[in-house]
Amino acid sequence: MNTEHVMILGVGNILLSDEGFGVRVVEALEERYDFPDNVSVIDGGVLGINLMGIISEADQLIVVDVIRNGGQPGDLYRIDGEAIPERIRAKNSLHQIDFLESLTLCQALDKVPETVIVGVEPKDIETLSVDLTAATADRIDDMIQMVLAELDRLQVVYTKKEGA
Repeated sequence: MNTEHVMILGVGNILLSDEGFGVRVVEALEERYDFPDNVSVIDGGVLGINLMGIISEADQLIVVDVIRNGGQPGDLYRIDGEAIPERIRAKNSLHQIDFLESLTLCQALDKVPETVIVGVEPKDIETLSVDLTAATADRIDDMIQMVLAELDRLQVVYTKKEGA
């Protein structure tokens, strides 16, 4: 059983349609599952650089977000290791630039969590709306399964809530 601090961090702006995908996924995870004490499920919203203190507490970090990768809306992605900084820089999203800065500052503090980013190709991140488009809303359950697969990889034990 893993006793490292594992953090599941949903980031994005819930006011800009698909941009809120990461936050919606972590909300659904909290509704449906119970996690052990060493797992934090965090709505990071658009905190950006202010996430540094939170991020630096984690040993393992699973970030859920939208990822513009030139694919079809609804395509799912997993990015880890050396690919992360390059992919984030290519995204051109304000909260992602702040997120990259947060990870970089954590490096300066010698406390960078092992990080995996899972995400979906958005259809619309510009329309002022609290609703996800169908292309991303239809992928929430699949993204939850991707997050749970990361927890399985880290040997984290979680349970489904009754009636969820």
